[in-house]
Amino acid sequence: MNNKLIFSIAKSLLVARWRQTLIAAIGVTFSITMFITLLSFMTGLNDLLDGLILNRTPHIRLYNEVKPNKNQPVNSAVGYKDSYNFISSIKSGGSRQEIYNSGAIMQALQKDSRVLGYSPKLIAQVFYNEGTVDITGVINGIDVLAENKLFHFNDYITAGSALDISRVPNSIVLGKGLAEKLMADVGDVVQVTTSKGERFSLRVVGYFQSGIAELDKVQSYASVSTVQKLLGKPGNYITDLQIKMKDITTAPAVAAEYRLLFRADAEDIQTANSQFETGSSIRSLISYTVGITLLIVAGFGIYNILNMMIYEKMDSIAILKATGFSGRDVKKIFLIIALSIGFFVALLV
Repeated sequence: MNNKLIFSIAKSLLVARWRQTLIAAIGVTFSITMFITLLSFMTGLNDLLDGLILNRTPHIRLYNEVKPNKNQPVNSAVGYKDSYNFISSIKSGGSRQEIYNSGAIMQALQKDSRVLGYSPKLIAQVFYNEGTVDITGVINGIDVLAENKLFHFNDYITAGSALDISRVPNSIVLGKGLAEKLMADVGDVVQVTTSKGERFSLRVVGYFQSGIAELDKVQSYASVSTVQKLLGKPGNYITDLQIKMKDITTAPAVAAEYRLLFRADAEDIQTANSQFETGSSIRSLISYTVGITLLIVAGFGIYNILNMMIYEKMDSIAILKATGFSGRDVKKIFLIIALSIGFFVALLV
């Protein structure tokens, strides 16, 4: 049958019950719009949370965990060699926090083709002196250039410049919440006291805001050399090496390799953020389940409207067949009606 005639008949059927057609289009439009809105919202939320975690989390962290030595003297005693020795209240007095031979490790990382880059770091527990009140905090000693390149450090600076940490001697970037506690503006000097009781003056060169309020109330950043000076440590004193891999999926295997090679603790990002990844998977599953449900509801809405239209047009279908239209032609007419509603909805969305 002539396609032009089939399109003309489909148009006539649509226009004849235009209110019904309009309601069908509005219902489908609402379902599709909610589907797109929900998926966009959940995708944006996952991207935001992934950014907060992945942008500031190394793929592999090399450090020395403070823990008691497993090889106690009693285990080496000949008289107790074949015995089970139960020891309580073991102290960690002999543990060292710094990474041994950090310079050689950094040279090895530079030669490793799997490594995108690394950033040295050390952490100092301090007290911020606000009059007679001491506020507990943490100063992270970082290499600013490496942090900007690998962990987008500058994106979280809300005032001042991150590079001033390396340019201005004895400078510090305060967490936004901590700066509000201390009522410190950019350019002010804050007093800090180390765990050993030594007091230092540091100039505020910027504010840092991670988006996690509790962290911003205690965290601050300074150059590696400044924190080494606060702790009274030499220039090779490093407590952490933050490593980014070219392929994040290789992190667990490489971390196990580095643990044996460098004789240090190595934690991969999958282990450190396993709960977060589970949460992201559940959120994605929920969003896709609800989205598919909305699509099914929209599909049944179109089906129901077409089904009712077909029952109402049984006499018209009989006339069409009596005048020479085949069953295939009649199916084409109603398929064109469904596609027209879908096209109209696509234009609105």
